Amino acid sequence: MARQSSVKRALEATGSFASAQKNIVVQFQNKDRNTDELLKQIKEDAILKGVSEADFKKIDVYVKPEEQKVFYVVNDKVNGSIDF
Repeated sequence: MARQSSVKRALEATGSFASAQKNIVVQFQNKDRNTDELLKQIKEDAILKGVSEADFKKIDVYVKPEEQKVFYVVNDKVNGSIDF
């Protein structure tokens, strides 16, 4: 147990993939979309479809730039899409 704690503290002090700041951008033709921006729009769209803030447990996202769409499924129940 003590070993796990010291390893965890060392990773936190030096950094790790999980704690690293990330920026993911999807590019297609002349468009760039940041994934944080896409997730924000998905959240807003899902809320309009009746998903409450507390109900988000799982979100699957499918980016289809050739169709200019981002499709999503919330909690394996609510389907939707936003423009890319």
